[in-house]
Amino acid sequence: RRKFVLLALTNAGMKLLLLRRTFAELDGNHIQPLRAELNSIPGVKYNDDKKMFIFPNGSIIKLGFCASDNDVYQYQGQEYDVIGFEEATQFTEFQMQFISTCNRTVRADFVPKIYYTCNPGGVGHAYIKRLFIDRVYTEDENPDDYKFIKATVYDNLVLMQANPQYVSNLKSLPEHLRRAFLDGDWDVVEGQFFSEFSREIHVIDPFPIPLAWKRFRSMDWG
Repeated sequence: RRKFVLLALTNAGMKLLLLRRTFAELDGNHIQPLRAELNSIPGVKYNDDKKMFIFPNGSIIKLGFCASDNDVYQYQGQEYDVIGFEEATQFTEFQMQFISTCNRTVRADFVPKIYYTCNPGGVGHAYIKRLFIDRVYTEDENPDDYKFIKATVYDNLVLMQANPQYVSNLKSLPEHLRRAFLDGDWDVVEGQFFSEFSREIHVIDPFPIPLAWKRFRSMDWG
Protein backbone atom coordinates (compact mmCIF):
# COMPACT_ATOMS: atom_id res chain seq x y z
CA ARG A 1 0.00 0.00 0.00
CA ARG A 2 2.78 2.42 0.87
CA LYS A 3 4.65 1.55 -2.33
CA PHE A 4 1.56 2.31 -4.40
CA VAL A 5 0.97 5.68 -2.73
CA LEU A 6 4.58 6.70 -3.33
CA LEU A 7 4.39 5.65 -6.98
CA ALA A 8 1.16 7.60 -7.45
CA LEU A 9 2.58 10.72 -5.82
CA THR A 10 5.86 10.74 -7.75
CA ASN A 11 4.65 9.67 -11.21
CA ALA A 12 1.98 11.76 -12.91
CA GLY A 13 -0.72 9.78 -14.69
CA MET A 14 0.26 6.47 -13.09
CA LYS A 15 -2.45 3.77 -13.10
CA LEU A 16 -2.21 1.21 -10.30
CA LEU A 17 -4.39 -1.76 -9.36
CA LEU A 18 -4.19 -3.17 -5.82
CA LEU A 19 -5.99 -6.46 -5.20
CA ARG A 20 -7.12 -8.68 -2.33
CA ARG A 21 -9.02 -11.93 -2.77
CA THR A 22 -12.28 -10.76 -1.11
CA PHE A 23 -13.94 -7.39 -0.71
CA ALA A 24 -13.99 -7.73 3.10
CA GLU A 25 -10.19 -8.10 3.08
CA LEU A 26 -9.82 -5.26 0.59
CA ASP A 27 -11.98 -2.93 2.64
CA GLY A 28 -10.35 -3.69 5.99
CA ASN A 29 -6.74 -3.87 4.81
CA HIS A 30 -6.64 -1.14 2.19
CA ILE A 31 -9.72 0.99 1.53
CA GLN A 32 -10.31 2.17 5.07
CA PRO A 33 -6.61 2.69 5.94
CA LEU A 34 -6.02 4.56 2.67
CA ARG A 35 -9.02 6.82 3.23
CA ALA A 36 -7.61 7.76 6.62
CA GLU A 37 -4.03 8.19 5.37
CA LEU A 38 -4.78 10.12 2.18
CA ASN A 39 -7.33 12.40 3.77
CA SER A 40 -4.48 14.69 4.82
CA ILE A 41 -3.08 15.06 1.28
CA PRO A 42 -4.68 18.07 -0.48
CA GLY A 43 -6.47 17.23 -3.69
CA VAL A 44 -6.64 13.43 -3.28
CA LYS A 45 -10.22 12.28 -3.86
CA TYR A 46 -11.89 8.92 -3.30
CA ASN A 47 -14.60 7.62 -5.64
CA ASP A 48 -16.57 5.07 -3.63
CA ASP A 49 -18.53 3.75 -6.62
CA LYS A 50 -15.36 2.93 -8.55
CA LYS A 51 -13.28 2.12 -5.42
CA MET A 52 -10.61 4.43 -6.74
CA PHE A 53 -8.29 7.09 -5.31
CA ILE A 54 -7.62 9.97 -7.70
CA PHE A 55 -4.50 12.11 -7.21
CA PRO A 56 -4.05 15.75 -8.30
CA ASN A 57 -1.34 14.72 -10.79
CA GLY A 58 -3.75 12.38 -12.59
CA SER A 59 -2.54 9.15 -11.01
CA ILE A 60 -5.11 6.64 -9.75
CA ILE A 61 -5.07 3.70 -7.36
CA LYS A 62 -7.86 1.26 -8.16
CA LEU A 63 -8.84 -1.16 -5.39
CA GLY A 64 -10.11 -4.53 -6.58
CA PHE A 65 -10.95 -8.04 -5.45
CA CYS A 66 -11.32 -11.42 -7.10
CA ALA A 67 -13.39 -13.79 -4.97
CA SER A 68 -14.11 -16.22 -7.82
CA ASP A 69 -12.47 -17.02 -11.13
CA ASN A 70 -15.32 -15.28 -12.97
CA ASP A 71 -14.42 -12.02 -11.23
CA VAL A 72 -11.30 -11.69 -13.39
CA TYR A 73 -13.38 -10.66 -16.40
CA GLN A 74 -14.21 -7.29 -14.82
CA TYR A 75 -10.55 -6.38 -15.49
CA GLN A 76 -10.43 -7.65 -19.07
CA GLY A 77 -9.13 -5.02 -21.48
CA GLN A 78 -8.02 -2.64 -18.74
CA GLU A 79 -4.49 -1.27 -18.56
CA TYR A 80 -2.39 -0.73 -15.43
CA ASP A 81 1.23 0.33 -15.08
CA VAL A 82 1.48 -1.50 -11.75
CA ILE A 83 -0.53 -4.36 -10.30
CA GLY A 84 -0.27 -5.64 -6.74
CA PHE A 85 -1.53 -8.98 -5.47
CA GLU A 86 -1.65 -8.73 -1.68
CA GLU A 87 -1.61 -12.20 -0.06
CA ALA A 88 -1.00 -13.51 -3.56
CA THR A 89 -1.07 -17.19 -2.57
CA GLN A 90 -4.78 -16.78 -1.80
CA PHE A 91 -5.42 -16.15 -5.51
CA THR A 92 -5.65 -19.01 -7.99
CA GLU A 93 -3.02 -19.41 -10.70
CA PHE A 94 -5.69 -18.61 -13.30
CA GLN A 95 -6.64 -15.37 -11.55
CA MET A 96 -3.04 -14.18 -11.30
CA GLN A 97 -2.23 -15.08 -14.89
CA PHE A 98 -5.39 -13.54 -16.35
CA ILE A 99 -5.09 -10.26 -14.45
CA SER A 100 -1.41 -10.02 -15.38
CA THR A 101 -2.54 -9.44 -18.99
CA CYS A 102 -3.66 -5.99 -17.80
CA ASN A 103 -0.08 -5.09 -16.82
CA ARG A 104 0.88 -2.99 -19.82
CA THR A 105 1.56 0.64 -20.62
CA VAL A 106 2.26 3.04 -23.46
CA ARG A 107 4.54 5.13 -21.22
CA ALA A 108 8.15 5.44 -22.34
CA ASP A 109 9.40 6.36 -18.86
CA PHE A 110 8.20 3.34 -16.87
CA VAL A 111 8.45 -0.45 -17.15
CA PRO A 112 5.23 -2.23 -16.06
CA LYS A 113 5.57 -4.17 -12.81
CA ILE A 114 3.63 -6.67 -10.73
CA TYR A 115 4.20 -7.02 -6.99
CA TYR A 116 3.22 -10.16 -5.09
CA THR A 117 3.21 -10.11 -1.29
CA CYS A 118 2.36 -13.36 0.43
CA ASN A 119 3.05 -16.12 2.90
CA PRO A 120 3.60 -19.76 1.96
CA GLY A 121 0.40 -21.80 1.73
CA GLY A 122 -2.90 -21.19 -0.02
CA VAL A 123 -4.39 -22.13 -3.36
CA GLY A 124 -1.71 -20.23 -5.30
CA HIS A 125 1.24 -21.64 -3.33
CA ALA A 126 2.55 -23.95 -6.07
CA TYR A 127 2.46 -21.23 -8.75
CA ILE A 128 4.30 -18.64 -6.67
CA LYS A 129 6.80 -21.24 -5.42
CA ARG A 130 7.59 -22.36 -8.97
CA LEU A 131 8.29 -18.83 -10.16
CA PHE A 132 10.09 -17.28 -7.20
CA ILE A 133 11.50 -20.12 -5.08
CA ASP A 134 12.19 -23.08 -7.38
CA ARG A 135 12.71 -20.75 -10.37
CA VAL A 136 11.39 -23.26 -12.90
CA TYR A 137 10.16 -21.50 -16.02
CA THR A 138 8.36 -22.26 -19.25
CA GLU A 139 9.92 -21.27 -22.56
CA ASP A 140 7.75 -18.13 -22.59
CA GLU A 141 8.88 -16.95 -19.12
CA ASN A 142 12.05 -14.92 -18.63
CA PRO A 143 13.88 -15.74 -15.36
CA ASP A 144 15.19 -12.17 -15.22
CA ASP A 145 11.62 -10.95 -14.77
CA TYR A 146 11.28 -12.57 -11.33
CA LYS A 147 12.90 -11.45 -8.09
CA PHE A 148 12.18 -12.87 -4.64
CA ILE A 149 12.80 -10.80 -1.51
CA LYS A 150 12.37 -12.80 1.67
CA ALA A 151 11.30 -11.01 4.82
CA THR A 152 10.23 -12.54 8.14
CA VAL A 153 8.55 -10.96 11.13
CA TYR A 154 12.00 -10.15 12.51
CA ASP A 155 12.60 -7.77 9.58
CA ASN A 156 9.58 -5.70 10.62
CA LEU A 157 11.39 -3.49 13.13
CA VAL A 158 8.39 -1.28 13.86
CA LEU A 159 6.21 -4.30 14.68
CA MET A 160 8.95 -5.93 16.75
CA GLN A 161 9.26 -2.79 18.87
CA ALA A 162 5.54 -2.10 19.21
CA ASN A 163 4.24 -5.66 19.57
CA PRO A 164 7.03 -8.19 20.35
CA GLN A 165 4.38 -10.59 21.71
CA TYR A 166 3.31 -11.23 18.11
CA VAL A 167 6.31 -13.54 17.66
CA SER A 168 5.05 -15.70 20.53
CA ASN A 169 1.67 -15.89 18.80
CA LEU A 170 3.35 -17.22 15.65
CA LYS A 171 5.44 -19.71 17.63
CA SER A 172 2.28 -21.17 19.19
CA LEU A 173 0.73 -22.03 15.82
CA PRO A 174 0.49 -25.66 14.61
CA GLU A 175 3.80 -26.76 13.07
CA HIS A 176 2.89 -26.34 9.40
CA LEU A 177 1.51 -22.84 10.02
CA ARG A 178 4.43 -21.89 12.27
CA ARG A 179 6.96 -22.90 9.63
CA ALA A 180 5.01 -21.00 6.96
CA PHE A 181 4.20 -17.78 8.83
CA LEU A 182 7.18 -17.50 11.19
CA ASP A 183 9.99 -19.11 9.21
CA GLY A 184 8.75 -18.40 5.68
CA ASP A 185 9.28 -22.07 4.76
CA TRP A 186 7.98 -22.77 1.24
CA ASP A 187 8.51 -26.52 1.52
CA VAL A 188 5.79 -26.98 4.13
CA VAL A 189 2.38 -28.22 3.03
CA GLU A 190 -0.50 -29.03 5.37
CA GLY A 191 -0.93 -32.79 5.64
CA GLN A 192 2.43 -33.68 4.10
CA PHE A 193 3.86 -37.01 5.28
CA PHE A 194 7.44 -35.89 5.89
CA SER A 195 6.56 -32.81 7.94
CA GLU A 196 10.14 -32.62 9.19
CA PHE A 197 11.51 -32.01 5.66
CA SER A 198 13.82 -29.00 5.57
CA ARG A 199 15.54 -27.67 2.45
CA GLU A 200 18.47 -26.48 4.58
CA ILE A 201 19.01 -29.95 6.09
CA HIS A 202 17.89 -32.43 3.44
CA VAL A 203 18.94 -30.80 0.16
CA ILE A 204 22.54 -30.46 -1.05
CA ASP A 205 24.16 -29.01 -4.14
CA PRO A 206 24.40 -31.49 -7.03
CA PHE A 207 27.67 -33.34 -7.57
CA PRO A 208 28.86 -36.29 -9.73
CA ILE A 209 27.67 -39.47 -8.00
CA PRO A 210 30.40 -42.16 -7.84
CA LEU A 211 29.52 -45.17 -9.99
CA ALA A 212 29.98 -47.52 -7.01
CA TRP A 213 27.20 -45.87 -5.00
CA LYS A 214 23.89 -47.71 -4.88
CA ARG A 215 21.00 -45.79 -6.39
CA PHE A 216 17.29 -46.17 -5.75
CA ARG A 217 14.17 -44.30 -6.61
CA SER A 218 10.66 -44.25 -5.18
CA MET A 219 7.44 -42.32 -5.73
CA ASP A 220 3.97 -41.93 -4.30
CA TRP A 221 1.12 -42.15 -6.79
CA GLY A 222 -1.15 -40.25 -4.34
